Amino acid sequence: MAYFEMAKTVVKSVIRGPATIRYPAEPAKKTPISRGHVTIDPSRCISCGMCMRKCPADAICVVREEKTWEIDRLRCHVCNCCVEVCPVHCLTMETEYTPAVTVHEGRELVHITYVKPERPPKKEESS
Repeated sequence: MAYFEMAKTVVKSVIRGPATIRYPAEPAKKTPISRGHVTIDPSRCISCGMCMRKCPADAICVVREEKTWEIDRLRCHVCNCCVEVCPVHCLTMETEYTPAVTVHEGRELVHITYVKPERPPKKEESS
């Protein structure tokens, strides 16, 4: 009986065509809530490392001393955890998908340009 179920599925696939799309030959469907890839605004990043600690795939690496933020696109699950945990909201989830690659070009290194604002001088109390 299992053969008839499989034959039925095969016949449906032959008549209707595949259920999937041929990405990247055909553009993927995009909706306002699509998760394409993570982007960073380096002028707002404070190098706290929360995104690196929260990432379940260990795809993000933040080096505070060198002021760099690196993501391995091929390891990223696009789960949105890093975007949710960012305290200054410098990470965003774009709806555009990353293009297909044939070699490991997935690492993206960004130099953080955030400049910490200077504190105003303390006023001395006179007694």
